[in-house]
Amino acid sequence: MEQLSEIRRRVLVEGVSRRQVQRETGMHWRTVAKILKYSEPLGYRQEKARGRPKLGAYLERIEEILKQDAQVPRK
Repeated sequence: MEQLSEIRRRVLVEGVSRRQVQRETGMHWRTVAKILKYSEPLGYRQEKARGRPKLGAYLERIEEILKQDAQVPRK
């Protein structure tokens, strides 16, 4: 996070060129462009939940077992 704000400050305030920042940091030009475009890092955004091909058929049964286990006294 500190590096991102440092890059934004150097380019936007001090007037250092994007290419100079790319050379110094070793970042791809698209990464530097994203840093300058967004003040906060975007992060990973998954559009839809991943499927569970092996476990999916048993999820309901597993939830039942866990609920039953919570009602039983501890060993």
